[in-house]
Amino acid sequence: DTHNRYFYLIRHGVYLTISLIVSWVVFHIPSRIWQEKAPYLFVGAFILLILVLVPGIGREVNGSMRWIGFSFFNVQPSEIAKVFVVVYLAGYLVRRQEEVRESWMGFFKPFVVLLPMAGLLLLEPDFGATVVMMGSAMAMLFLGGVGMLRFGLMVALAVGAVFVLVQTQEYRLQRLITFTDPWADQYGAGYQLTQALIAFGRGEWFGVGLGNSIQKQFYLPEAHTDFVFSVLAEELGLVGALTTLGLFVFVCVRGLYIGLWAEKAKQFFSAYVAYGLSFLWIGQFLINIGVNTGLLPTKGLTLPFLSYGGSSLVICCVSLALLLRIEWE
Repeated sequence: DTHNRYFYLIRHGVYLTISLIVSWVVFHIPSRIWQEKAPYLFVGAFILLILVLVPGIGREVNGSMRWIGFSFFNVQPSEIAKVFVVVYLAGYLVRRQEEVRESWMGFFKPFVVLLPMAGLLLLEPDFGATVVMMGSAMAMLFLGGVGMLRFGLMVALAVGAVFVLVQTQEYRLQRLITFTDPWADQYGAGYQLTQALIAFGRGEWFGVGLGNSIQKQFYLPEAHTDFVFSVLAEELGLVGALTTLGLFVFVCVRGLYIGLWAEKAKQFFSAYVAYGLSFLWIGQFLINIGVNTGLLPTKGLTLPFLSYGGSSLVICCVSLALLLRIEWE
């Protein structure tokens, strides 16, 4: 019953409870189990991404087929896929370390499976998840010891692919044009961004107070998911927004340090998983906050730990549990 004023609070509380239970289970799974099961997890993620595109199984929301609907909750396969890709690639980098560092074949092999997965994500379409997943994979390969020549070529190909993808879809091109001057069409294509910027303006230094946002009442679409940071900035002000940003930076840097400590302890699989998960978060933070502040074109990507949504919260907590397990080990 969406007329209940506590509807989202209750549902988010249920998601948080599920997340904590799943995280507790994940924390008690040794890293070697993840390493052994990585190929199966990857195949499972692949199957989920195929199923979400099947009419009758996948649910269409706002023109995108991103959810598999069950009776009382939805699963977003792209969230699961991003984590399983990190786990799979970490296992590959350990198994083929010399090959990755020395030969072109070892460098290209992961893309034989990663590119079809990226293709499935683009069919949903979920451009943001594709960028974050492939960006994290590239960062992991770089930290795995890929030479600068091969890495430079990979970056050039990635930039070229993004350019082509933007050109081929009219709505993506429109978003790119609009974000440079959202006020030119503030009631059309620039509506979301202008409303987000108004929220930042209303927040000033210390905000209008927790729960007192005007923008979230009606004006700002997706105020509880993609644009939750704008609402946070309106309610807590510049000080609250920068404090939140500082906490995000702390979590990401801490994740990278856990990877560094694991690498020094010769636990290379754990190290690559920690790096990959950290880069997933870094990518999502940068894109979401960049979109909210008008630094990047509007893109539907949730803010980890803060945006409303069961799949996102469960996967964020699972990622955190994985990092805690790696540090504990």
